[in-house]
Amino acid sequence: MSPPDVRPDLAALIGAALGRPVSVDERLAVATSGGPDSLALLSLAAAAFPGRVTALTVDHRLRAAAAAEAAGVAAQCAARAIPHQTLVREGPGFDSNVQARARAARYELLGDWCVQHRHALLLTAHHADDQAETLLMRLGRASASGGLAGIRAARPLRADQPSGVMLVRPLLGCRKAALSAIAAAAGWQLVDDPANHDTRHDRTQARALLAANPALDAAALAASAAHLAADAQALAWAADLAWAGRVRETDGRLAIDAGGLPAALVQRLLARAVETLALETLAGRPVRGSDIARLAARLGDGFSGTLAGVVARPGTIWQLSVTQPPQKGGKRPQNAA
Repeated sequence: MSPPDVRPDLAALIGAALGRPVSVDERLAVATSGGPDSLALLSLAAAAFPGRVTALTVDHRLRAAAAAEAAGVAAQCAARAIPHQTLVREGPGFDSNVQARARAARYELLGDWCVQHRHALLLTAHHADDQAETLLMRLGRASASGGLAGIRAARPLRADQPSGVMLVRPLLGCRKAALSAIAAAAGWQLVDDPANHDTRHDRTQARALLAANPALDAAALAASAAHLAADAQALAWAADLAWAGRVRETDGRLAIDAGGLPAALVQRLLARAVETLALETLAGRPVRGSDIARLAARLGDGFSGTLAGVVARPGTIWQLSVTQPPQKGGKRPQNAA
């Protein structure tokens, strides 16, 4: 955690997240909404990597004021000699699941710009308070350990496409108050997104819960998420070994020998198998941990199950294959679960 009067060493934090120092020829993009967190990150990045940072603001076209807010951020960046680009999402608005769909559109725009302009690192200003909110939200959804690990410090921006862009969250150990102090000291004029106060959103509710309950320490919750992330990394390593020894592919089918394995490893193998076979159906998205847990339970009880267009059959060795397309009249073949 960084107290408000201490400026984080951003280069060191990025290096810790990546597991290597930032290369001298790497250029960095900073997702800059105009809020205090992203403006603090931009100030730190511009100071740590002069001449190598570009601020990117996304206008989702969801609010009338968004264009003027983006223009205000651009003007402030120009006054500080920081390159800035506004990325505008085209197309109709979202009629459901607005925050998730806006997030997906935002990362797509940011990723495309980074690829086109050869910026290898995309930084976002997620911090310890965000991490604590995420942990609470995922606890409420009965997430498995991977989900409870929360926001990762670094990952490839597009797991399904080798774009070469790394998404880095170097401020996960910093508190929001510290970042607000940095933005204020730098003289930025801040943007306040009304969505941050909309109580219909799960994150807003989690934020209110933290504010109303001092016993729920955001820094401690964020630290717990970091411990869970380390555990998830160890499980992923073990799952790779289990995949090599326990999974076989034949004629487009996968066979899993799950006998004697701990449940956490079984579920990871099953998730990887489903995601491998349903690559086109899922379009690179992971399957939900709760869905995998239910499928593993069915197989363990001797019942078949289907998930994301993949049918799984029980036995000493579990057999997974892509379901056949529906026949005329919408009926599926008799062997589909």
